[in-house]
Amino acid sequence: MKVQNHPLLSPSLGMHKTLTSFHFGQPGAGPKIYIQASLHAEELPGMLAAHHLRPLLERLDSAGQIQGQIVLVPMANPIGAAQRVQHKPAGRFELDSGENFNRHYPDFARHIADEVLPALGKDAASNVALVRQAMGRYLAQWMPKTELHSLRRTLLQLSFDADYVLDLHCDCEAVMHFYCEESCWSALAPLAHHLQSQAILLAKNSGSRPFDECLSGVWWRLAEMIAARGLDAPLPQSCHSTTIELRGEAQVQHELAAQDAAAIADFLRGLGVLRDAPAATVPAPACQATPLSGSETLYASSPGLVVFAASPGDTLKVGDLVAEVIDPIANQSERVCAGVDGVLYARVRERYVTTGCELAKIAGAVPFKTGELLGA
Repeated sequence: MKVQNHPLLSPSLGMHKTLTSFHFGQPGAGPKIYIQASLHAEELPGMLAAHHLRPLLERLDSAGQIQGQIVLVPMANPIGAAQRVQHKPAGRFELDSGENFNRHYPDFARHIADEVLPALGKDAASNVALVRQAMGRYLAQWMPKTELHSLRRTLLQLSFDADYVLDLHCDCEAVMHFYCEESCWSALAPLAHHLQSQAILLAKNSGSRPFDECLSGVWWRLAEMIAARGLDAPLPQSCHSTTIELRGEAQVQHELAAQDAAAIADFLRGLGVLRDAPAATVPAPACQATPLSGSETLYASSPGLVVFAASPGDTLKVGDLVAEVIDPIANQSERVCAGVDGVLYARVRERYVTTGCELAKIAGAVPFKTGELLGA
């Protein structure tokens, strides 16, 4: 195992944060796997899963049983981890800019298309190498002007040439669920099934340029540009990325983290990256994949006390009661009901909301949304 420390741009006199990455295996000897946790810094189950995964990787690395390279970043956001406001963690948005730590990553395809497309040939492997070299050059010339930009650049420098990218997150109160671009789904389905994900949300492009889609999206975007220009240049989907929501914020438990780490290890054995044991049989799916555009987010149209009638994992029908929002002053309550059939996969932890606050999400099977599909 090799440990690398990556200093971020200093935001102020006397302050300097560092990102740490752990490297296992041998670059170029097989697939490259990149795993990071807690990019939203208050989302901690992934950090504990990484803690459980690390000893296995250290042991297999020492035994020469890793075929390829694994990069593990167990705490991907030292900026957000240090942010607290009145004793409460504030790790989703950078306090200085207000930007979500998991949005606004670069559109690689747009930045490198003019350089790459004229140089592509008829050999797929050479084309993949050409694209990755161009991505690396773009990152090398990117001179960050803020601490946040230096974090984004560092994470991308560690991951831009990965074959598989696992971004470990969690929701407020939730069951295991899985976000994935459509172009990546066939390659990542075994991982979702090993994890026994109870909601799988697919989109061609969810919007807002999150970290995972920045890395996988470049490949299908360039492939579409190639087709539009009528070029004879094969370009396979060479990065398969996903955001994995490891249940809820409060589910930071050794038993669950060990279970999740074991599922990730089984997936890596199936890829031939971990060679300590035969590949495990992929379990039957716990659910069917549904479109992210079919996911309904429920909101409170009035302020008040929230009393949930439905829990994460419940299967709902249209009209089923999800929550009541109670106004004890006016002595009235608002009934918030499901507008689609599907699984309630996440809900908020707060039990008092103001007008317009998000309450819960239901994974429906019928698309009905367009445009930006992710919340703030």
